[in-house]
Amino acid sequence: MLSPIHLAAFTSGAVIGAGSAYYYGNRKGVDSVQVPAPSTAPSPSPIPSTTNSIHSPQDVIRMGFPGPISDLLRREAYITSYDRTRRHPAWTAQHLTAQSLQRDTSAPNSDRKNSHFIEDVSIPEKFRARLATYFRSGYDRGHMVPAADAKSSQNAMDQTFYLTNIAPQVGPGFNREYWAYFETFCRNLTKEFRHVYVFTLPLYLPTKDLDGKYRVKYEVLGDPFSDIPTISVPTHFGKVIMGSRDDKHKDLSLAAFVLPNQAIPEQVPLTAFLQNVDKVERDAGLLLFNDQIKSSAKQLCSQVKCEAVIRKFDQFGKQIGSGNK
Repeated sequence: MLSPIHLAAFTSGAVIGAGSAYYYGNRKGVDSVQVPAPSTAPSPSPIPSTTNSIHSPQDVIRMGFPGPISDLLRREAYITSYDRTRRHPAWTAQHLTAQSLQRDTSAPNSDRKNSHFIEDVSIPEKFRARLATYFRSGYDRGHMVPAADAKSSQNAMDQTFYLTNIAPQVGPGFNREYWAYFETFCRNLTKEFRHVYVFTLPLYLPTKDLDGKYRVKYEVLGDPFSDIPTISVPTHFGKVIMGSRDDKHKDLSLAAFVLPNQAIPEQVPLTAFLQNVDKVERDAGLLLFNDQIKSSAKQLCSQVKCEAVIRKFDQFGKQIGSGNK
């Protein structure tokens, strides 16, 4: 019997359990859920008396739980957990099917040209990513869940433009080319699998310096001494993908890819970025799939051809994500 995926996102999204998977996301709009850790944090209480010689660290918590807080945001086409420290998603989760990628013929066609980047007012102002921080930053406002994955309605597409779904990405050669090709590869998996589950993860990975020591170095957008929050620039982006060929999820395939946040030549094979799922989980500090799924699932790239789908975008498409616009 399969245990559920550990991430809380799939309590209202994709859940693998008892050999089955279900997708029952909130289809009525946006639902912001703040998930503290621990979840049993006590409510604020009056400051305790200090006359007693016996003290407990819990007395401090009674004055208010400081965090960290995870903003769990449910959209029509995806779920995301927002990182208040770095001001971009900690992760996003999607459940793709051939049907979910189709436009809703009963509703007006969704059009990316009608969507606009917008700050997410569900996030407290002191932790909220701002449009002004991206302006002339030299980085694109990179979608973690692509707009092309949310064609079911204009509202679903608009929700992919919330800054809680955005992270700074290098534009030329990455966000506008190789990363976009990778996103197309993920969509095309719905031609091979009935269900495709995609986690997208901004990552901060170390590099080895000349002194032989490993350090994590990354840029931040904005002025750290101003009242406007900075936005961290991930060193890498990862996708962990699971495909199922049947509704009972008895035939699973799994793969993880980690790409550097830099221009990548088109001729570099997608398989060059394959990574062990356990390592990606460790680097991200997340548990995406249980050990039984990871040990029993087939290697995705042994079941399908893993290659970037090269396609040329028009100039508008290339520039739409730019922070310079």
